[in-house]
Amino acid sequence: MHKDLVTIFGYTVQTHAVISVIAILIGFGVALTMTKNTIYHEHLYNYIFWALIGAIIGARLWHVFIFQAPYYIHHPAEIIAIWRGGISILGAIVGGAVALILYTYKYRLDFWELADYLAPPMVLGMGIGRIACFFGGDAFGKPTYSDFGIVFPEGTIAHEYYGSEPLWPAVLWESQGDIVIFGLLFYLLGKNLPKGWIVALFLFLYGSLRFGLEYLRGDSPAYALGLTGGQWTALGFIAAAMIMAIYLIFRRPRRKPAADQEVRQK
Repeated sequence: MHKDLVTIFGYTVQTHAVISVIAILIGFGVALTMTKNTIYHEHLYNYIFWALIGAIIGARLWHVFIFQAPYYIHHPAEIIAIWRGGISILGAIVGGAVALILYTYKYRLDFWELADYLAPPMVLGMGIGRIACFFGGDAFGKPTYSDFGIVFPEGTIAHEYYGSEPLWPAVLWESQGDIVIFGLLFYLLGKNLPKGWIVALFLFLYGSLRFGLEYLRGDSPAYALGLTGGQWTALGFIAAAMIMAIYLIFRRPRRKPAADQEVRQK
């Protein structure tokens, strides 16, 4: 586990940043492959910039106002200091979704269909990105009070909190869970389900996974009813998934065959 990967000309390249970039590139590459025979393939080259901007803004806002609000209330000047760290995957999902809504509206694309294509590569990227959090030691579990667990080295936030106490590998378990969700969504995407069901299932499964693992997290303060900001957001995802499912049951949008999409593209 190395927080700093390499130092070049006095500049330290952090492992977290490198793995995060790899996660984005792999997710983007999978998305391009999955949309190869659709009208959305070329749009992804434009949407990726919308997604990154939306995800960064959402990730920062969620970290500041949902996870660490007490701190930033007393240090408002640091709200924009994103270069010092402090982002949230949950906020990135919300920001990316807002960007997708705006993009599909601007270019008159089918939001539900494109969201279905993007859900599997997104959760794959999230799974890889969680490995970055592990190496950075900035997302971590509570003490296990046993010999089982992960001991983070000095220089990480986890070590500042708990020293050499073994901690629950909550972040690694989330990474593994994300990969399982990716496999399931990837499989179901080829089953010609109604449009929107894949992204709804993604929100439900990831929300459920995150809600449970938050009980093992040691970096998430509890708020109302003893639940963390991550758990409240996860409940929001689950509720959104259920509302979407009910809406889609009555709307019953069907995904068009790839051949039809190629004709439309021409």
